[in-house]
Amino acid sequence: MKVVLLAGGLGTRIREESQFIPKPMIEIGGRPILWHIMKIYSHFGFNEFIICAGYKQHIIKEFFANHSLYNSDVTFDFTEGGKVTVHNDFSEPWKVTVINTGYETNTGGRLMKIRPYLNGERFMMTYGDGVSDVDINALLAFHETHGKTVTLTSVHPATQFGVIEFDGNRVKAFREKTQKDVVDINGGFMVIEPNVFDYITGDYMFENEPMNRMVAAGEVMAYKHNGFWQCMDTIRDKRNLEALWNGGRAPWKLWD
Repeated sequence: MKVVLLAGGLGTRIREESQFIPKPMIEIGGRPILWHIMKIYSHFGFNEFIICAGYKQHIIKEFFANHSLYNSDVTFDFTEGGKVTVHNDFSEPWKVTVINTGYETNTGGRLMKIRPYLNGERFMMTYGDGVSDVDINALLAFHETHGKTVTLTSVHPATQFGVIEFDGNRVKAFREKTQKDVVDINGGFMVIEPNVFDYITGDYMFENEPMNRMVAAGEVMAYKHNGFWQCMDTIRDKRNLEALWNGGRAPWKLWD
């Protein structure tokens, strides 16, 4: 099953670094947060990725183009015209397709642009700035129990976001947070059926009109995750994630 990663936005709230590189390429422990997210999926056996790139998309392409060189021992033989020999290849077992989905395209529009690469199959999707210790296999197993179009992973953030209202596990509505709320938000890590494109009629934010249409149709379910989740929305978030990683306390590091 393919994993779609939304990695094309401007990242304006972390402009200190995103002015130079795409937000998903900002590093945690010397590796882009995009790499950390892919490692989470790879831990559960999902190794085929489609990256919806946009802003400074060439940097993402260059990272993967040089991935083997960056992670292996290399001989450059200039006596043979600059022949390159890679030794002890430590690159990941990934198949990565990077699509330039546009500079200012909304998330729903980005999804429409990569539709031909999905081959009409079920897929997973998440944002290129959030890490979690969510059990992807358990998420998928839950999705297969209900037959709806979308399963999102609901999480409990430390900051204020819009609130999900539930009817059991079915998503009933989205609204703003109040002081009385125990907050659940859409943390990404979604499983999506191919009929999702019936609900995307233009270049909309996927989380707005398309998702609300599916909610109204009873087609959105939530896998409730009570463990770790954190997005890297600000420089403070980055520093907190970096401190966890450097201290050997990163909950999202499920791999050896």
